[in-house]
Amino acid sequence: MRIAMVSETWAPDINGVAHTLGHISRELIQRGMQVQLIRPTPQIPTQAEGMEHELQVRGIRVPRYTDVQIGVPSRRAMAALWRHARPDVIYVATEGPLGWSALNLARHLGIPVVSGFHTNFDHYAGDYGVGWMKRPVCTVLRHFHNRTQATLVPTAQRAAELRMLGFKNVEVLGRGIDADHFGPHRRDSELRRTWGVTEQQPVALHVGRLAQEKNLTLLAEAFEAMQRCQPDLLPVLVGDGPQRAALQKRLPNAIFTGFVDSDTLARHYASADMFVFPSMSETYGNVVNEAMASALGVVAFDYAAAAEVIEHDRTGIVVPFGDERAFIDAAVALCQQPVRYSQLGNAARLRVESQRWSHIADQYLDILRQTLETVHGKPQLSRI
Repeated sequence: MRIAMVSETWAPDINGVAHTLGHISRELIQRGMQVQLIRPTPQIPTQAEGMEHELQVRGIRVPRYTDVQIGVPSRRAMAALWRHARPDVIYVATEGPLGWSALNLARHLGIPVVSGFHTNFDHYAGDYGVGWMKRPVCTVLRHFHNRTQATLVPTAQRAAELRMLGFKNVEVLGRGIDADHFGPHRRDSELRRTWGVTEQQPVALHVGRLAQEKNLTLLAEAFEAMQRCQPDLLPVLVGDGPQRAALQKRLPNAIFTGFVDSDTLARHYASADMFVFPSMSETYGNVVNEAMASALGVVAFDYAAAAEVIEHDRTGIVVPFGDERAFIDAAVALCQQPVRYSQLGNAARLRVESQRWSHIADQYLDILRQTLETVHGKPQLSRI
């Protein structure tokens, strides 16, 4: 099968979309699939590994987010590629100009398209003070996705929400975890010493982009409350973004690492004790799985990944969506109970360690094959 993947983001970008697509594409290539990649040219010149063809197009940087870019419409270049090597199916992962251009061309050429709903852009409107745009943004997204043969979302919860909003042909494709890479075996006493903590001192970790949509005011309030009750607790924040300076001013005793590479990230997870995740804008939230695989006690809202994989008070702590007081109370209670967060972390590890990316790739291929059967009546593939 020849699959074209179109995305405005890819490694070395650090975000959930690039993370997910990287894992799925590697699994596809290992299975002998012919994979094409169409993306904006990265800031650091690089080529994705294993691609049959890679087309890099001009990108435009997003204001205030200089490490984020969108691809310009590139119909002529994509048409030339697809005349030379016509894909059986196209996966459009992002709804930017490049994604729209790919969708319009695919429909013109009669190539089936499956889309991914990876980012809750409609939710972001409220986070950035333009709540009045939420409905128009949702309308645009619905029009985009309903022109594809299927829309993939990571949770049953989000699938139900989108169906209620009029999205059609919504399918659930979960997320995996590399439990060999992330795990308690990566705990690093030397790293903890650089943080200035003993093995007995609690470390509360947060991993994610330091941006407004991540509910960072609540994160700061939770860390402050935890330190009032547990003065030797150390907050560690992995990630970067426009809110970093404000957070550093508010949390002067916290460790801020910026973005780190994958091996360093695994050591940071395993060297902490708890994971505090207040975001309410995630489509999924891969970091929850990574924290659980690293045997951390997680505190999160009953939403997205946490709603799918955490059994409350057994494999982590989930609180009602939007109840910020309950979130702070849960974090404060957990940080004072080392036996409890250790037990939750061990159970969390057992819960997610079998959730391998190989299984997710199998599901992905099943959806693509079902799409082709629906469109053509039977598979008509260049290679299976």
